[in-house]
Amino acid sequence: MNVESAMSTPETAAAAAPPPHAGHRARTLAVTSGKGGVGKTFVSANLAAALARRGERVLVLDADLGLANLDVVLNLFPKITLHDVFTGKAKLEDAILPAPGGFSVLLAGSGLVEYSRLTAEIREQLLKIIETVAPRYDRILLDTGAGISDVVLYAVSLADDVLVVATPEPTSLTDAYATIKVLATQQQRTKISLVVNQVNRAGEGRVIRGQLQQVVDKFVAPQLAGTDPSLKLELLGEVPIDPSVREAVQKRQLLLESLPGCEAAKAIVAIAARLATP
Repeated sequence: MNVESAMSTPETAAAAAPPPHAGHRARTLAVTSGKGGVGKTFVSANLAAALARRGERVLVLDADLGLANLDVVLNLFPKITLHDVFTGKAKLEDAILPAPGGFSVLLAGSGLVEYSRLTAEIREQLLKIIETVAPRYDRILLDTGAGISDVVLYAVSLADDVLVVATPEPTSLTDAYATIKVLATQQQRTKISLVVNQVNRAGEGRVIRGQLQQVVDKFVAPQLAGTDPSLKLELLGEVPIDPSVREAVQKRQLLLESLPGCEAAKAIVAIAARLATP
């Protein structure tokens, strides 16, 4: 995609934002992780493309407000970002861009220190934006930051569902557990989905999910008195280590667009199918 076609203009913004449907509200999924570098944004973008292929109207909102990189993954060069909407410099409709893969995006700025902590204004603006766009889409993916900062936790709190992305690395699993614990105890989540990225062998994701569930049952469940079941971790799928992923990321292309037949792309498509099944 060339730079010019990725720029936001009134025409492209209008095309990216479908009209609202009375009585309709998108299902909102927060895609988060305990630590950075696990492929969270890669999963968000390619999952959006897979859901769009299933006929869903999908919006990905870059909720990593201070360290956004969804634009890099999608090779987009926005003239207008969420920062401009927050500050009143642009209309929300003008910040919505069409992305490769058939979905829409709302991109955030990067390196903006004012979004490193949660303020009343950020709370109000983010909630208002989601409420405004929800009638126009079937699904909204919130690509949050990593960790358990107040900004990340607030973004997650606005979602109907949560998907935690982790890798088999011990540090990733430790941080994934910490995130799951906080979401369960502070937000009373009773169901959290899991995607294990960069697995070495088939079935590794299922083993990791079982290990995390055991730890949750032992250490988190006692803190959730009165909930039954206390917390269920649902494995949506696993994505194998695949050299095609690195190739697509380096080219700033969606894996589902550039190498749809590779194993990692097939895994993402399978995850979308499970997510779309009631």
